[in-house]
Amino acid sequence: MSDKPFSRSAVPPRDTAVSRSGTTARPLAPVPRSPAAASPDREFQFSSADFERVRDLIYRHAGISLSPIKQDMVYSRLARRLRARGDRTFGEYLDRAQREPQEWETFVNSLTTNLTSFFREAHHFEILAERLRKHVARSPFRIWCSAASTGEEPYSLAITACEAFNSLSPPVQIIATDIDTNVLATAEKGVYGLDRVERLSRERMQRFFLKGTGTQAGQARVRPELQRLIEFRRINLLDKSWAVQGPFDALFCRNVMIYFDKPTQHGILQRFVPLLKPDGLLFAGHSESFLHSADLFRSLGRTVYERADVRAR
Repeated sequence: MSDKPFSRSAVPPRDTAVSRSGTTARPLAPVPRSPAAASPDREFQFSSADFERVRDLIYRHAGISLSPIKQDMVYSRLARRLRARGDRTFGEYLDRAQREPQEWETFVNSLTTNLTSFFREAHHFEILAERLRKHVARSPFRIWCSAASTGEEPYSLAITACEAFNSLSPPVQIIATDIDTNVLATAEKGVYGLDRVERLSRERMQRFFLKGTGTQAGQARVRPELQRLIEFRRINLLDKSWAVQGPFDALFCRNVMIYFDKPTQHGILQRFVPLLKPDGLLFAGHSESFLHSADLFRSLGRTVYERADVRAR
């Protein structure tokens, strides 16, 4: 998107399966049996067997453990794809998704939840800012944002870095990844409705955003300087290899682990350890706890962790 429609500042008026770690995960909770026939308000037949197949596929390929209560949500999101592709049954559609790589990507995207906002769980950015201010700039301070969603989190990281160094070109490198290609495309554009940025301070809006005009009125775009600090990539945390290379000074994996079962979480955390510097920090979501992986990470409080193999400071 061209910079032209934007002014200089913007002020708003996740069955039994084997995890990638090699451990056998616990079986998913059984789904209560329901009639196979479509209900009067449903366009397509969606049986318990269909739902179990969806649960198995998304678990094995994305690690997401769908709760039995998500049956209506799954129907709602996937019925759109049946309609779009002209499939008559969920069985036909799921066969297609497994056969066609592009539709498989859309299938995964459809079942991924992307709830995010700028400076969500603000205390994490305060902790990061303190660590950034202590950084000796012989090499860039490296951050992996492993659930970038539509970009609010990585751009919040970039803003924090700019403020910590009082510069639009701080010595910081941010790798932002997600399994969902649709949200990554949005993140790379860096354009948001003013309602998404309305909670930001006037000072931050003026310094880090461009206000849309003409056809872009009602929108704001992050400044190019912020975009240059971030590299967006698609990564599935269950893939056998990740297109990232450590070590990182900070790793943000927030509100992701809640979709995985404990064995899957442990396997991912085990792979995080060598990617994080000995004094690096791992940031988790407010409802996440890694007490079951105390052999890997030690809590510092406020859902911030350090490597357990490093002597307590």
